[in-house]
Amino acid sequence: MKRLFIIDDSPANRISYCYIAAFVAALFLDRFYSELILIGFILHSLVHISKQKLRSVFTIQTLITSSVFGITLIGLAYSHDKAQGLKDLQRQSAILLFPLFLSASGIDLKKYKMDFLKVFSFASVLTVLYLYMDATRILFYNKLPLTDLVKQSFINQNFSEPAHLHATYLSIYVLLSIIVFLYSFFTETGRARRAIYLLFILILLAGLLQLASRSAWISAIIIAPCFPFFILKGVKRLRFIAVMTVASGIAIFLITSISSFKMRYVEQFKDDLVQTSLNNEIPEPRITRWHYVIEVIRQSPLYGHGSGSEKRLLNESYFDNKLYNSYLHQLNAHNQYLSILLKTGLWGLLIFLLTLIAGFTTAFRNRDILFFSFMIIISTVSMSENLLDVNKGIFFYAFFFSFFILPGKPFHPFLRLKRKQENIQRPEPVNKTEHAAVISSHHHL
Repeated sequence: MKRLFIIDDSPANRISYCYIAAFVAALFLDRFYSELILIGFILHSLVHISKQKLRSVFTIQTLITSSVFGITLIGLAYSHDKAQGLKDLQRQSAILLFPLFLSASGIDLKKYKMDFLKVFSFASVLTVLYLYMDATRILFYNKLPLTDLVKQSFINQNFSEPAHLHATYLSIYVLLSIIVFLYSFFTETGRARRAIYLLFILILLAGLLQLASRSAWISAIIIAPCFPFFILKGVKRLRFIAVMTVASGIAIFLITSISSFKMRYVEQFKDDLVQTSLNNEIPEPRITRWHYVIEVIRQSPLYGHGSGSEKRLLNESYFDNKLYNSYLHQLNAHNQYLSILLKTGLWGLLIFLLTLIAGFTTAFRNRDILFFSFMIIISTVSMSENLLDVNKGIFFYAFFFSFFILPGKPFHPFLRLKRKQENIQRPEPVNKTEHAAVISSHHHL
């Protein structure tokens, strides 16, 4: 625990370490604190900049991680909604700043990788505990039974509201924290430490169930079978699969037997996938909105309508098609892929997909289950949320994508081709004994 706060490094790197640790912990607080810490980190990095550090900035990794910012910048050039487009660009500036200044800071991200992830995960545990304490306080104040904790009044947005965090974004923070503690549980020794990790995992799993984010749980279902094949072998792998099977059975039992969970996870999920709500819980299902989003996309499928155009065009479509609830709340596409298609067309979506593929490729090449899990979370949640249009989603994507990809093996799409060409051109090594014998025979001649 002491190592998380005191490191043996240069004074400049110690300060950089404190800034980064403070930033990941502040993700659970109001965005004001995250932005303030980011500004401080940038100024500190600029003070200690050098030519050697600048060289590390201009790499293909920084280009990949900042690609989404480039999409928005290019889309702004032909947008008719430049004022909103500039706001989107300003909001996404973190996607450009993090890869640049994490590279320029000179701190060894690989060396302190698990330290930063544990700080983030401990902050996640504290947040979940705080939310449970707040919910319990309300129950005691109103003299309600503890069983009301699993009612609609205390799940999803109602549970996360005291922390001023959207339930989905808090859920993906919690899910990544579970993966971090699970990884630490299997890779570290010491019974006491592993017992603490197990306790934290149980707390976070309870929080994840309470937050009731379907996209986060779908991500967890995808990650679960991948996890043992990255870090476990033999009997340990079989034990993990058995434990996960039992845990999945318990989760399914709780979801289907508790009415509020069943409504949230099953009934509302069905409603979101049909044109007309089955039980009037969702007056305008997500798939209905997607239908009109696609109609707007069809008007300019190759280039889109430009950065900043989504809100105006969708509001017009919602009003014309009598989706007044979506119109009044100015709802976006709630799908990052469709959002990029609407704003920048097929070329923008292609770049975004190539960015995700680069992330998955790097994670797989490095055998990094934490990075691989992060990529699954991003790819899955982007199906139901405009992840890169919201501050908490942007910071999560911008920091952790840069954090995972920058210290990994250099990513080069033509690396294998280059090696093959070098092997073809490189002459075969000559055996020294045979070479000496050939020279001797020439002398005799």
